[in-house]
Amino acid sequence: MARQRKPTPGVDAKLLIKDAAKLLPAPSRRLFLRGAASLGSLAMLTGCDIIDGPTAENALRVVSRFNDRVQAALFSETTLAPEYPESAITRPFPFNGYYSVDEAPDIDGETYQLEIGGLADNKKPWTLAELNRLPEVSQITRHVCVEGWSAIGSWQGVKLSDFLKLIGADLTAKYVWFQCAEGYSNTIDMPTALHPQTQLTLKFDHQTLPTAYGFPIKIRIPTKLGFKNPKYVTAMWVQNNDAGGYWENQGYNWFSGL
Repeated sequence: MARQRKPTPGVDAKLLIKDAAKLLPAPSRRLFLRGAASLGSLAMLTGCDIIDGPTAENALRVVSRFNDRVQAALFSETTLAPEYPESAITRPFPFNGYYSVDEAPDIDGETYQLEIGGLADNKKPWTLAELNRLPEVSQITRHVCVEGWSAIGSWQGVKLSDFLKLIGADLTAKYVWFQCAEGYSNTIDMPTALHPQTQLTLKFDHQTLPTAYGFPIKIRIPTKLGFKNPKYVTAMWVQNNDAGGYWENQGYNWFSGL
């Protein structure tokens, strides 16, 4: 005998569906809403009744994972984020972190070395002087924060795709993982790493990257939300396992593309 689903007191099923759909890009949102006519649709996705906080959160996690898959499928290495003139740069460019700027890592650039690991032929560490001798690219792009604000910055550095080729990275690997000096970590998919605008950033506005913006290295990814742009990078590993990330491990959307 089929078990009757009891409505959750104070929960509007249709509004819950609409809120979940907000996590999706517009084309997928329409498809989801077309098939999600009742709370039972989310229950079907999660395999459980949505009757309390934990199961509702599980439902949204399922939708978020679905969102990741859809965004990854829609991602194109040839679609570029908008770029802007120098007159559009936000000054001062805001500091952003889960700590104050006074607590940002103080790294000695003279002794710093970028550690390379995983599926790469050449794992020698790189000094800042060596990195600064590589061909430089520049972009003026918008940083979009998950908190709802955005700012336009000028970033210079090395194309991450060029650097991966230089170290003999396995470009068929699934992920690139970054470790940062303040304990932060982040994983991106290989197509994002190879995107022409993804940058191993060494400068802001043509000057040495300030501590507030991630000295000595920031990974600038204008096709992603800001928290997917790690700062104070100390190590980079090419690998086939998803090592997660600081915010992703706390429930943030993994792909977080724009």
